[in-house]
Amino acid sequence: MRMIFVNLPVKDLNASKAFFQALGFTFNPQFTNDEAACMVIAENHVYAMLLTEPRFRDFITGEIADAERVKEVLNALSCASREEVTDLKARALAAGGREWKPDMDHGFMVGASFQDLDGHVWELIWMDPAHIQ
Repeated sequence: MRMIFVNLPVKDLNASKAFFQALGFTFNPQFTNDEAACMVIAENHVYAMLLTEPRFRDFITGEIADAERVKEVLNALSCASREEVTDLKARALAAGGREWKPDMDHGFMVGASFQDLDGHVWELIWMDPAHIQ
């Protein structure tokens, strides 16, 4: 089985943890400390490692991209319903996230997006299963 670990640099680990906890995400304590937090997106499959900038530098060469100015990646999450798309975005904005692009509604598919505290983009998408071929 494959898993994915998205590694994201964060300026304030505690603030980032609180932000994502407000969205309903949990953290695996086995891989969480003062330098990193393992956010569980989909148990046993998908995780985001929130790394302090000094810890993130241990894994890269070159500079850390400033997510406020440039986008290196779009983190897209599927949602179970239209309501979950709306709810997650609302919780993100209430927790200090920022609007990114206008919401979309194509009838059979809806999407919304936000930027987290560090400017990383999170897209939320739901598609009616009847339209998936």
